Amino acid sequence: MLIGYARTSTKDQEYSLEAQIQRLKEAGCEKHYQEQVSSVDAKREQLEAALDYIREGDVLVVTKLDRLARSVANTVEIQKALEKKNAGLKILDMDIDTTTPTGKLQFNLLAAIAQFEREVMLERQRVGIEKAKAEGKYKGRKSISEEKKKKILELLAENGQTKEAIAKAVGVGVATVYRVKSELSLG
Repeated sequence: MLIGYARTSTKDQEYSLEAQIQRLKEAGCEKHYQEQVSSVDAKREQLEAALDYIREGDVLVVTKLDRLARSVANTVEIQKALEKKNAGLKILDMDIDTTTPTGKLQFNLLAAIAQFEREVMLERQRVGIEKAKAEGKYKGRKSISEEKKKKILELLAENGQTKEAIAKAVGVGVATVYRVKSELSLG
């Protein structure tokens, strides 16, 4: 089954959403999910619903890559989730269909280029940080408040919650919970 996904960033883009849905129907999508939400700030509930609905042999179809994901790396994550279900991805404007050998090749090239770009960017960032440190301008990341540390320690002491649940409750990353726990062990 072909399952379409259409998204616009704002409610003002009604025509664009309608145009995407029309293209998805023309491509043969029997079912489609749509939402009007920014891919950056908000949870994309309809995308999650589409990914949950997809079964073996199904293909998720989007009109353009930027309608699906925040970045190529995010697209790769979505593709891996589809692959686990033995499902495919089709991007109409790029003529990529991961259910074909050529489509898989195109997709993997795109992913490899994205990974290369990310690594180059991280290397530039490391060089910049080293230079800033050498010039005494780098201060590092601001530590979390003592109040948040205290709350993390309280929740850790309760032993009933996962690190992920604690992080969500306090509003920090999971790594921060581990770091606070580690500091407790060292202290």
